[in-house]
Amino acid sequence: MMQARFSRWGLAVLASLPMAALAADAKPWQLNMGRGVTTSAQNAYEAHMLALWICVAIGVIVFAAMGVAMYKFRHSRGAVPDTTFTHSTKLEILWTVVPIILLVIMAVPATAKLVAMYDTRESEMTIKVTGIQWMWKYEYLGEGVELTSRLDRESDRLRQSGERPDAAANPHYLLEVDNELVVPTDTKIRFVITADDVIHAWWVPALGWKQDAIPGLINEAWTEILEPGVYRGQCAELCGKDHGFMPIVVRAVPRAEFDTWLAARKAEDSAPADPSQVPEGGDGTSPRSVDPDMIEDVQQGEEPAAPQATDAAAPADAPSAG
Repeated sequence: MMQARFSRWGLAVLASLPMAALAADAKPWQLNMGRGVTTSAQNAYEAHMLALWICVAIGVIVFAAMGVAMYKFRHSRGAVPDTTFTHSTKLEILWTVVPIILLVIMAVPATAKLVAMYDTRESEMTIKVTGIQWMWKYEYLGEGVELTSRLDRESDRLRQSGERPDAAANPHYLLEVDNELVVPTDTKIRFVITADDVIHAWWVPALGWKQDAIPGLINEAWTEILEPGVYRGQCAELCGKDHGFMPIVVRAVPRAEFDTWLAARKAEDSAPADPSQVPEGGDGTSPRSVDPDMIEDVQQGEEPAAPQATDAAAPADAPSAG
């Protein structure tokens, strides 16, 4: 037990080191900030590390000075407090000028990186993100492709069944969706973000930024993912009772693979749909009479009304009027 505890703390210390802070997503017992997989995330990481090491240096100097003062001028060695001391002009100047210099050292690169973080010019594609209770809608503007992403069925079933999720069998419990947002790597992507009902917040830690989704307002952000992979996030705003079940999954793939996926998606969306057919397992949005697998909407009391059949002709044996 004790050995396992020390092992966990050892991993935590390693995770706090600069060279260990490379993970896109947070790991158990990780202490330091992750580097992320975008230019914005890496800029934030570098600014964080600069401020961290400055704070570490200040802490070492201050505590060392306190230790020397407590040891050298302790009462047992006959030290007598100087009750006539009021202030030292040199010290006042020193501890005013030094913090100003340190703030300037941190502010100049941080300001430049902050300006770059909001510069959405020269983006190669635009994706519109709309927050809806409790799912996300993505539109690839100019491409005619859109999709809705919501909590996947297995996570939804587990959370409502009362079963205890198994970490091995469900490693991404409550962080998996039915439709991932697929984007290309090494491409500057502009996001325009809004909401359809209440305030949400689109947040994927590995991308290095978070943006509010506000009804009636369009916010902007951009990203350029450098490494292929799957990156997960969540709604970061208290948007309602199912706020915790609104995950985000971004799949970054090479540009050629993305182009193939986009072409296939366009062909799929352009195919005429037969409204009488329901996909195998249901899509979770049809009335229960049509889609027996619908879980969420029924429990929320939001089941869409089943289509009403037209009035049938009166039975032949019905008594006639008069």
